[in-house]
Amino acid sequence: MISIALLAPLTRATPGGVLRALSWALVVTVGLAASAMPANAEDAAPRLDAALVDQVRTLAVGKPAEPGAPRVEVVVGQLDPRLRLAPCDRIEPYLPPNTRMWGRSRIGLRCTSGPVAWNVYLPVTVKAWGRALVMTTGAQAGTVVDEADLDVADVDLAEDASPVVTDRRMIAGHTLAQSLRPGQAVRQSHIKARQWFAAGDSVRVVAIGAGFSTESVGQAVTHGIEGLPARVRIESGAVVSGTPAGVRRMELVP
Repeated sequence: MISIALLAPLTRATPGGVLRALSWALVVTVGLAASAMPANAEDAAPRLDAALVDQVRTLAVGKPAEPGAPRVEVVVGQLDPRLRLAPCDRIEPYLPPNTRMWGRSRIGLRCTSGPVAWNVYLPVTVKAWGRALVMTTGAQAGTVVDEADLDVADVDLAEDASPVVTDRRMIAGHTLAQSLRPGQAVRQSHIKARQWFAAGDSVRVVAIGAGFSTESVGQAVTHGIEGLPARVRIESGAVVSGTPAGVRRMELVP
């Protein structure tokens, strides 16, 4: 996409003056747009020189990584081959607002010195390599994962928005929410959350504090889904919120 801003002054508020101004604006607008129109099939795709590609990679990586951080790799894509851009003496890469350099993303390129000011977006893929659990063999959705099904390997952490799983206890004994291929990283979204109790069930409510632990019994107001808060009405009639922590068990942690 190319964005060009153009303001054309209206000389007089007469019908003839307005018509002449609109005609002038139309001619100039068409002239500017022609520099960024889709090219004919014979036109070569726009190419980026090595220096500009290096600037894009540096901008995408950001500040130097700290020791132990994932290894970052930036794959720079190509501009739309249908674009035909006006010549430019200086192209400046920049980060569009609210852009996250993680996985598939984009970096803006704008012409800051040339006959026509233009702005385009260049696709980039930011990969972050780190260790995580992977499936040794393929598994279908609904499979209960065993520790023997898991291995550790280098994976692209940024390939998916869901965080990877690095602790075997988080996946062993759990059910897969979707099918996984051999060698695929196991992510939190791949694990089906367990339901420890249902609304209406009798639930043990355990309050844990510094040096003490108390228990009471209540009736679940909501389902107790692993990883999500739940509510239970205790014997006094009060409704308390806590974390489902086992079969018909909820913990309250101050």
